[in-house]
Amino acid sequence: MEKEKSLQDIENEIVNEFSIFDDWLDKYEYIIELGKSLEEYPEDRKTDDKLVKGCQSRVWIDFKVEDGKIFFNADSDAIITKGIISLLVRIYSGRTPQEILSSDFSVVEKIGLKENLSPTRANGLVSMIQMIREIAARNI
Repeated sequence: MEKEKSLQDIENEIVNEFSIFDDWLDKYEYIIELGKSLEEYPEDRKTDDKLVKGCQSRVWIDFKVEDGKIFFNADSDAIITKGIISLLVRIYSGRTPQEILSSDFSVVEKIGLKENLSPTRANGLVSMIQMIREIAARNI
């Protein structure tokens, strides 16, 4: 049986994947591709209480807790934003609330994401991270 990857392992994988691309246009294309891999998000779950506040585009984050771990599902109506939330889902889904809350979310700096987003998208990213942290804090 394969050992479960740590949060750090997943972050390192993502940093390595992004290091393949020299150009930010290529990285944006990769982010868009990642968004296409998100699990289907049910229309009836696109409710105001799941909506991330502070995002220019609409982003929904839903979750369930199983065996002390939080599993996220998310969607967005904007392709780049959908890719960004897919990265966060990949990193933090299946983690305990303590793991999520102890994360410094530095992966977004390591891949250069924050400084290569428009100010409104960067604010949206911060809002997505904040919502994930709030969900974790409520489920300790």
